[in-house]
Amino acid sequence: MNRHYPTDLVLAVEHVQRALADDASAPVTRALKEADLLELGCLLDADALAHALDEGLGGLSQFPWRPLTDSGDVWEQHPVGRVVLDDDRAGNTLRGLLLAWALGNAVVVRTARPALWTAVTGALREPGFPLPAAEVTTCGAEVAGTVVAVPDLVVLSEDAASSSGELYAGAARPGIPSVRVRVAPGQDGPQAAVADIDCRSPWFRELFTSDYLAGTSLDAARSADPGRTSRMDARVRYLVGMAQRTAHYRDLPRIDGVAGLPGLPILEKAELEAGSLPRATAMSSGARPSGEVLRSGASGGQPRYIVYARTDWENMVREAIPLLRALGIHPGDRVLNALVGGGLYGGLMTTASELTRMPVEAFSAGQQVTADLMLMLVRDFSVNVLLGQPAVVLPLLREAKRKDPGLRLEKVVYGGTPMTESDKAWLREELGTRSITSILAANDGAQIGYQCEGLGGTLHHVNDDYNLVEVVDEDGSPLPDGETGHLLITSMQKFEGPLIRYRIGDLGRITRRDCPCGVSGRVLEYLGRSDGLLKFKSATVLYGEIATALEEFQVSQLQAELLTREGTETLVLRTESRTELDPEVLKSFLADTFPPLSDSQLYDDGLRMFELVVECHPEGGLERNPVSGKIRTVIDRRLN
Repeated sequence: MNRHYPTDLVLAVEHVQRALADDASAPVTRALKEADLLELGCLLDADALAHALDEGLGGLSQFPWRPLTDSGDVWEQHPVGRVVLDDDRAGNTLRGLLLAWALGNAVVVRTARPALWTAVTGALREPGFPLPAAEVTTCGAEVAGTVVAVPDLVVLSEDAASSSGELYAGAARPGIPSVRVRVAPGQDGPQAAVADIDCRSPWFRELFTSDYLAGTSLDAARSADPGRTSRMDARVRYLVGMAQRTAHYRDLPRIDGVAGLPGLPILEKAELEAGSLPRATAMSSGARPSGEVLRSGASGGQPRYIVYARTDWENMVREAIPLLRALGIHPGDRVLNALVGGGLYGGLMTTASELTRMPVEAFSAGQQVTADLMLMLVRDFSVNVLLGQPAVVLPLLREAKRKDPGLRLEKVVYGGTPMTESDKAWLREELGTRSITSILAANDGAQIGYQCEGLGGTLHHVNDDYNLVEVVDEDGSPLPDGETGHLLITSMQKFEGPLIRYRIGDLGRITRRDCPCGVSGRVLEYLGRSDGLLKFKSATVLYGEIATALEEFQVSQLQAELLTREGTETLVLRTESRTELDPEVLKSFLADTFPPLSDSQLYDDGLRMFELVVECHPEGGLERNPVSGKIRTVIDRRLN
C-alpha cells in the first residue's frame, strides 16, 4: 500500500531549514532570495510543523488513525488525492504545499514563477525521504484535482501596513478567503506558528477525508493494515532523525526502515545512565524543557531519571487509553488505582494521567491504599476495578476478604510484577473476579505490551508502533520467532532521551497468533529478568521456573539470593504465601524437581560446596522497595 507519512515531510523540512540557516549558496536559499521571499523561511520550521500536525491530526505517531477516547473506535484519515494550488501569494502556496504533502496528497502548483517552486520542491526532495508527487505548471492550466484556496492570513492591528507581504496580508482581498488574526495593542504580531493557525483552520479539512471505523480499535486497525511495513519504516526513519539531535546519537547512520535496525548499536543500561541527566546531557536533544521527569525504582542500584517531553508524554497517554480499554476498563467503571507513586516514580502518575481522559471514575490511592479503604470504596462508591501491583495489593485483598467475606471485585488489572496462576485462581474463586489482565512496562520506555482476556500465562500483545520489541542472543544478533533471548526495545514515540535498541534486562520470545480479542500479530512471552539466570555448581536454573514450580504451594512471591558463606556457595530462597509452609517440605520438593538444587556434590563428599536454604514468610513479609513497592527478585552477593 503506497501511503505517505507526515513525519517524512517533517524530516525533509528540517533538511531545508538547516540549508537556509547554514548555506547561503544552497539552491533553495538562492531561489528565495532572488524572489525576495526569504520571509517565507519561517514556514520551513520542522518543530513548528510537527507540533501543528500532531495537534491537527490527533497525533503524528497515531496517523493515519485518530482514536476516540469514549468509544474506543477510530477515524481513519485519507488524502483527497491530488491538490491544485494557484500561486497568487507565495506564502499561501508554500503553506498549501506543506500541508497537502503532509497528508499524502500529490500537488500541482499553477504559477507564473515555475523556477521558484521547482527549487522549493527539489530542495524538499533532496534528502531522499518518500514524498508525494509534485508538478509545476502554468497559470490557468487545465489539470485534474481538488482546487484548494489557501486563505490569506489577514493581520488586524494598529499597524496593518507592516503586516503586508507574501506571508501576511494587511487587509482581506475581494473573493479570496481569509483567516483573520487580531493582534492586541502592544503585541508584536501573532505568537502562534503559522502552521498552528492553519491546522486549526477550516481549510485544513479540505486536504483529507475520514472514515469512521465503528467497532475497530486502534490496535485492530493497525494489525489489519496492509501498509504496516511502510508505516513502521516511516516511524523508524523519524525516530532516527530526531535521535540524531542528541550528542549520543549524532553520528548514527541514516536507515530507511525496520530492516536497518539490526545494524545500529545496542544501547546498554550503563551507557544510558552515563549519558542521561543529571550526570550528562548526551541523551538530551537541547530542545526547550517540557513534559515530565520520572525516576526508576532503583531496586538494583542508583536511580535513573527519565525525561518525557510534552509530546512524548502525550503519546504515552494516547497509546495507553486504547490499551486500558483492551484490558477491560470500560466506560462507567470505577477504578481504584493502587499503583505506587510519588518521589518521581511513574506508576501512579502515568496511569492517573490516562484515567482522567477516560469516561471512568478513578480513585488514585497509590501505596496509601489499605484494606479498610478498599472495603469502603467498594461498599460506598461501587468500585469494581482494581489497578495495582500484585506484591502490594494481594496481601491487602486477602486482609479485606477476611474482614468482609462478602467482598466482590469484578476486574483486576495488574503490572510491575507477574501474578501467579494460583493467585489468579484465588481472585476468581474468592472475590468473583471475572477479568484479570496485565500491563507489561519498563521504567524507561513505558508500556511494552498488554495481556487481554484472550491471553494467559505471561503472553502479551506487543504494540510495535509504541515500543518495537526485538529478541537477540547474547551477542546481540536477532533471533527468529519462537527462540528465547534478551529483549530490546526501540521507543518509537519518545524523542527526548531516545531509546534505540535498548536492552531492558528481560528475557522473552516472540510468536504470532490470531487472538479471540480481534488483534492478530506478534505476541511476546515474557520470561522474566535476564538476571534471573541462577548459575551455580556449573549449572543454570531459571528463577521463573522455580517460581512456576512453587505455584502448587500457593507461593505468591519469591526472592532468590546467592551468596558465599565460609566458602560454601549458598542459594537462599524466600517465599511469601497466604498459607503456612514448611521450609523442609519445599526444600525437598525443589531438590527433587531441580537436581542442581540438591545436596549432591561434584567433588569429594567431605567438601560442602553448595547449600540450599528455604525461608517461608507470610504474605507481605518480604522487604519492598520504598519507591516502587517491588520485591527484589534476584540478589547476587557473591561478587560483593
